[in-house]
Parts: sequence; structure tokens; C-alpha cells
Amino acid sequence: MKRSILVIAYMILSVLGLVLMKIGVNTGTISFANSTFTFSINFISLLGFVSYIASFFLFTNIIVKFNLSYIMPITVGIIQVLTLLSGYLIFKEKLSVNGIIGIILVIIGIVIMNLKNNKTNINSEM
Repeated sequence: MKRSILVIAYMILSVLGLVLMKIGVNTGTISFANSTFTFSINFISLLGFVSYIASFFLFTNIIVKFNLSYIMPITVGIIQVLTLLSGYLIFKEKLSVNGIIGIILVIIGIVIMNLKNNKTNINSEM
């Protein structure tokens, strides 16, 4: 249960970070003048940046607790779907036929990866 919450939080923070950075439309400015480093960013973009960095730290925890070959395709696939849907719902971006087909294929892939294979389970018990 705790691992599932960690994965869900990672995915939410990743998508939230991307959405907030796009809403903030400010990538920030960096300057070096008179031996002084300056970085400025608006508040919404900063929240997006912090969310995305927090998701990275969660992900470093996740890859230790799960098989990388299992968790990476699933989380990336779900984040792709959520990002596509966020673009459509929040930013009124067009959803193409290819995008819809992609969502369906990702969902099918996640279902297939989570099916229990009796032969694999038998071999792993030996």
C-alpha cells in the first residue's frame, strides 16, 4: 500500500509540475553580472518546478523499491496519458486520432504487464 501511494504521488507531482510550468509560461531568467548569480521565476512556474523536482526525488525512491523494467514503463505510460489528457482538458489542445490510439495502446500495455502468467509463476517457484 505504501509503495502504491509513493507511485501515485510521483505521477501526480510529475503531471502537476508540467501543467503548472506551462500555466506559468515562465522558464525563468538566469544571469551572471558583477560576480552575482541571479535567478528569477514567477510563483506558478516555481510551484511547477518544485513539484517536478519533488517527483524526481520520489522516483529515486521508487526505483529502489520496484523492478525497474516493470515500474518504468508503467509510470511513464500513465504520465504520458495524464499529460495528454491535461493538455486536452486544461489547455484545450487538440486530441488527435493518433493520440487516442496511443492512449488505448498504453492502457493495453499496462494491463498486459499486470496480467499474471501462470507459467512464469510456476518457474519462479522452482
